[in-house]
Amino acid sequence: MPTFEEIRSCQSFNNNIEAAATTNQEHEVEVFDYAKRAQWLRAAVLGANDGLLSTASLMMGVGAVRKDSKTMILTGIAGLVAGACSMAIGEYVSVYSQYDIELSQMKRDKMTKNNVLADHDKESLPNPLQAAAASAVAFAIGAVIPLLGAAFIRDYMVRLTVVLGVVTLALIGFGALGSLLGGAPMLKSSLRVLVGGWLAMGITFGLTKLIGGSGL
Repeated sequence: MPTFEEIRSCQSFNNNIEAAATTNQEHEVEVFDYAKRAQWLRAAVLGANDGLLSTASLMMGVGAVRKDSKTMILTGIAGLVAGACSMAIGEYVSVYSQYDIELSQMKRDKMTKNNVLADHDKESLPNPLQAAAASAVAFAIGAVIPLLGAAFIRDYMVRLTVVLGVVTLALIGFGALGSLLGGAPMLKSSLRVLVGGWLAMGITFGLTKLIGGSGL
């Protein structure tokens, strides 16, 4: 017959096992939540980088043939609005397609198990409206950066220099943030984003200058 001390020791051992299991479950939930947040943050960084680069390239391209600040800024605003709408619509269509596929698969799984699909089962599915809004906002945030850089500067060369400078800093920042979220080397990722951005702006500026100077 077990003694009181043996019974007490067994109870303490069971309590430790339950506590460890609870801790592991909490840790798994935290890891899952972090991974989910990281995916959203990474998508937001990429959207902001798209807004920054496309708007800055448009402004530099127009700036190659038109020296007034009004034309340059209006071009940037048009690029912001058009790009944000395009990103939102594209993301909505893409995520809605994913939603339909996952919903159909979920219904098939429920039919196999003779279960009925409930409303709470749909909570794990992607939200097209949320994804569209996030993409549009992220793009607009990135696009605002070169606009603010050019908004209050009248001198042509100074304006181009300031836009190039603020875009360069933003590209480095977005590259570093993306590397942190993706687990990539920060220096290599930042340089890759920076060189890609410079190439995009340089090609746009050069081709627009060439076409504009040819009188077409």
